[in-house]
Amino acid sequence: MTIDELEEGIRELTSLPTHKRIEAINRLMKVIGEVHPNSDPVSSVLWVPAEMVVANSYNPNTVMPPEMRLLYLSIKEDGYTQPIVVYWSEERQLYIVVDGFHRNRVGKEYSDIRERTHGYLPIVVISKSMAKLIEATIRHNRARGDHSVLGMVNVIAMLVEAGRSDAEIGKELGMSADEVWRLKQASGNSALFEQHTANIPALFKNRTYSRSWKPAPDEKTEQPPQREE
Repeated sequence: MTIDELEEGIRELTSLPTHKRIEAINRLMKVIGEVHPNSDPVSSVLWVPAEMVVANSYNPNTVMPPEMRLLYLSIKEDGYTQPIVVYWSEERQLYIVVDGFHRNRVGKEYSDIRERTHGYLPIVVISKSMAKLIEATIRHNRARGDHSVLGMVNVIAMLVEAGRSDAEIGKELGMSADEVWRLKQASGNSALFEQHTANIPALFKNRTYSRSWKPAPDEKTEQPPQREE
């Protein structure tokens, strides 16, 4: 089959009903993603029913009403120029948002956008461990400067519980050791510092120390000698 014949076959999809057409194009996009020389997720953008895309439980990103309105206007005027980054939850049989929660909201909450996109949302799917997915979300947010301190505290706690060290957290999230430490302090959760306190005895083992000393009596507190009568 020549490229021209392939193009002609694809154009014939216009005769299909909307939902069938989207389903067929998704199948084609998956194949294109498999054979594309660039293996980046964006090489295979899919459109899925909006109700199959749901928020994650850890994203610290927040958007104020003015910014949300601006995002809506951007999508209204320019269309979706960035897909929503998701992973597939086998347990829930849903796509969970890694990045793009508010783009997801626009496609659901604004009727004109939902009508224009036929109730579908554009997604790219990534597959990683939960800790890696959380880190991916934070990297997306920090690249835009969108993250709240409270949300980041929760994220740090989740990564520590997942077995990440401070050094690993800092490396994956682009944070300094001091940033990680301060967020752990802000959590008020002493368990987050166990990896530090567990090593404290080792720091003082097999060392030679000077003898203890006694402070001199405080002359100001001594009683004056009694006068003999």
